[in-house]
Amino acid sequence: MKIPPYLQKGDTVAILATARKNIDDNLKTAIDLLHSWGLEVLIGKTIGLDNNQLAGTDEQRAEDFQQQLDNPNIKAIWCVKGGYGTVRMIELLDFSKFKQSPKWIIGFSDVTVIQSYLNKMNVASIQGAMPVTISRATPETIASLRKALFGESLEYSIPFDSANRPGIAKGEIVGGNLSILYSLMGSNAQIDCKGKVLFIEDIDEYLYHIDRMIMSLKRCGCFDGLSGLIVGGMTKMRDNDIPWGKNANQIIQDITKEFSFPIVYNFPAGHFHDNRALVFGKQVVLKINDKETVLKFE
Repeated sequence: MKIPPYLQKGDTVAILATARKNIDDNLKTAIDLLHSWGLEVLIGKTIGLDNNQLAGTDEQRAEDFQQQLDNPNIKAIWCVKGGYGTVRMIELLDFSKFKQSPKWIIGFSDVTVIQSYLNKMNVASIQGAMPVTISRATPETIASLRKALFGESLEYSIPFDSANRPGIAKGEIVGGNLSILYSLMGSNAQIDCKGKVLFIEDIDEYLYHIDRMIMSLKRCGCFDGLSGLIVGGMTKMRDNDIPWGKNANQIIQDITKEFSFPIVYNFPAGHFHDNRALVFGKQVVLKINDKETVLKFE
């Protein structure tokens, strides 16, 4: 796995849009944060573009991303927000220069599309808070993003959850937004779960559809040989008039009950204020017992 160079003071970070438009004046907090870390900021051409829900056309978003991907002065690309639309531009990108000189791609939610492509290229990326969420982010979220970007030691310890399945898992951490991972199944960006520690999170989904997606992961073999499972935020789940009968965590418990890999629930990462950074592609050790869960990046 290729680990992009960690950031140093004086480096420049590009903020741009790969999916939903960002037409509001809402980036000051994120820009000030980067400046406080000694970093410079470049605002991409897609910030402010308005094409219905999207930040410009597919071609405009791809052109902006490509420009910063190939720009040697840009050391990291911070995707401004998620939504939907990244998959519409991903095939327009040329990663040939990037493979020779990788840089950090940062984000979550719809950015899982890019992160899954990078994982297939054996390049690490960062699942973490995005510019539009920084003003609401917890201090732990912000600190974890800085540590991930600057290559500092990254380790999390969270309280015991009675739903957890204890155990120790080791392997490369992969994953992201469950809906995106589900949508990429059968494509050239479908992640390989064998021997890995899988992270999943989601928001605003019907519970029956959570069941459908977890069942699909099982049926495609993702749980066969999986080292461990980290379930982040399952936020603002919805139900039908006739209830499904289980919440999201219970659905995952039921479908994975035949497997023995350790599972931690309610990990602080996903669509809420406490969204700790995860470095996809790095080796981790996950230890779950009846007192705490510890996730350590090696």
